[in-house]
Amino acid sequence: MIAIYLAPVYIILNLYILRWAYLWMGSCHSILRTMAFRTIFAIIYTILSTSLVSGFFIKKPRVLHRALKITGNYFLGIFLYSLMIVMAADLGRLFFKYVCRVSWIHSRIAFNVAGAVCTLLIIGLCVRGIVHAKYIKVTPYEVTISKSVPDTDKLKVVLVADTHFGYNAGVIHAHELVRKINKQKPDLVCIAGDIFDNEYDAIRSPEKLSKVLRSIKSTYGVYACWGNHDLNEAILAGFTFHHKGDNISDVKDPRMNEFLRKSNIKLLEDESVLIDNKFYIVGRKDASLIEKIHETRKAPDQLTKLLDRDKPILVIDHQPKELQELADAGADLDLCGHTHNGQTFPGNLTIKPMWENPCGISQKDAMTCIVTSGAGVWGPAMRLGTDSEICSIQVNFVSPGP
Repeated sequence: MIAIYLAPVYIILNLYILRWAYLWMGSCHSILRTMAFRTIFAIIYTILSTSLVSGFFIKKPRVLHRALKITGNYFLGIFLYSLMIVMAADLGRLFFKYVCRVSWIHSRIAFNVAGAVCTLLIIGLCVRGIVHAKYIKVTPYEVTISKSVPDTDKLKVVLVADTHFGYNAGVIHAHELVRKINKQKPDLVCIAGDIFDNEYDAIRSPEKLSKVLRSIKSTYGVYACWGNHDLNEAILAGFTFHHKGDNISDVKDPRMNEFLRKSNIKLLEDESVLIDNKFYIVGRKDASLIEKIHETRKAPDQLTKLLDRDKPILVIDHQPKELQELADAGADLDLCGHTHNGQTFPGNLTIKPMWENPCGISQKDAMTCIVTSGAGVWGPAMRLGTDSEICSIQVNFVSPGP
């Protein structure tokens, strides 16, 4: 419903950008003022700006649907930065005109130069964001757990989250992801949800993708939990549409479970596994997902009450919630994703007040929480001010003091 209410605002803002584009281009050359050029430009802009909606409604042919969805994801980011830069320039114009009262602000040269600067900034930022989103950074952490483990004093854990395999990421991205993971020579790989991007059919070659993920090498295997996007749900510009009458078996797509099985990824849904009699892995159900599929999830103390707390307890939870409850329940390491660290500026600034640990490492009593910014993107197919990353975590076990 929110997307419907915001539609008029989206239209008005696009008309605002289009108006200034017309004024600037017309000021640069007479050809750009002709009705023919303006008509062609308006048609192209309309196709791009409405690709979010047309991709939502046009399902067939699949090639057109895919093209519109991908175009819409790119345009969403371009629109965001176009709006920010044009509005900043417009406010600057008003400031110089009415506050500073400078005469040169009315000149054609000043207008043309300002427009050129805005255009170059938009192009530069968007290209940078699109390219940067494809690069996967390795972020190292070191954690000490005051528990002894027989025959083991350290453990290399690689944390991955928010791959969002679908329109924005596929086999090529997975190859680079697996290469970076295997380079760390991990003992354990943990995937903290949002493996998919709301639509299993968005994956172009699921068999090839599964084969790539099977090539992950680790001593104790690959474990995962679900995220809030790991279900079939219609999505438009980041807003999901789920109806109460929908068949839960359709929303909770069994093909996703089968995909993980074929990829040698062990899914944990409010379950714990004792690894080699040395440490526990606990995978939680996602706090948002359970509301959509009408399930419940266990509280932290329910998950750990039957575990031997003398052994290290590692938790995979998509969203960094209930940190104090997890610490009180005996968890030693909480591995999360979900936040994307805001993904694109200024999101990386606005997200900080929303989470106790929006990204990075934090301590909650004896428990360490690590939140990754994610290995993929959601919505706008770009990153600015944040990184696509995996986390390479060196876990050291030390005997507790007397």
